[in-house]
Amino acid sequence: MTWHETIEYIQSNPQFAEIVANTYILPELGVNVERFRQSAEFQETLRLIRHYCPIPNPYLLDIGAGNGIASIAFALEGFRVVALEPDPSPMVGSGAIKTLVTMYELSNVQIVEAFGEELPFDNQTFDIVYGRQVMHHAHHLPKFVAEVARVLRPKGLLFTTRDHVIKDEKDKQKFLKKHPLHGFYGGENAFRLTEYREAFAKASMQIVEDLSPSQSVINYDPWNKKRLTDLIGNKIGRIFANQQWLVDIGWQALMFRQEHLSGKLYSFIARKE
Repeated sequence: MTWHETIEYIQSNPQFAEIVANTYILPELGVNVERFRQSAEFQETLRLIRHYCPIPNPYLLDIGAGNGIASIAFALEGFRVVALEPDPSPMVGSGAIKTLVTMYELSNVQIVEAFGEELPFDNQTFDIVYGRQVMHHAHHLPKFVAEVARVLRPKGLLFTTRDHVIKDEKDKQKFLKKHPLHGFYGGENAFRLTEYREAFAKASMQIVEDLSPSQSVINYDPWNKKRLTDLIGNKIGRIFANQQWLVDIGWQALMFRQEHLSGKLYSFIARKE
């Protein structure tokens, strides 16, 4: 299947309803945007970007923009946005972003169809390059990061979130086997943590935040203690869910699991030197 065909399939299959909702790929494009804007993930992303790049109306490249949830969310916060997405799909690609730009009547979003390894922009164009679950898809990781560094202005930020990290090739195969969608379209990937760090260093990018799976809500959202409490209540009874000590132990166990998953999620904030 193509990625578009995979999404069509899982949207119509109740078995994947939770995945569709959690990954913001519901058929209702506007609903995806509003849910993402309100998410703990985006609110923390916004806080960190404003902390490390405290300038008005920053110029942001959303690389691998997908269906546009982040591009639109940043634009609604006043950012000037270029949404880079090579897939023209009206559901999960640039076609979806065009629909959302019209829906929200935005004039501060430009859509470009291209790949991350060959960015069609001049040197030192952007204040920020943002990529959500994108960098681990790079065909050539060092080239991807080097291209990002090229189009960033001096001291500009690369903020890449929820990228898959594996320990070794065996761990990678375990991750791919367990991934719920890889078997359909075969497009998932992951790198070792050292590979990410070496790609940043080679491109003269200094990592200023290196966020492990349990270190930031950006990585573990939509999990939170309320959701865990509800899960405990549904599984073993409400009386147990009201026991804070049990919820705390459950949370520690959940975070431990996040840190030891194959293909665990990391986020990076790096500054161009």
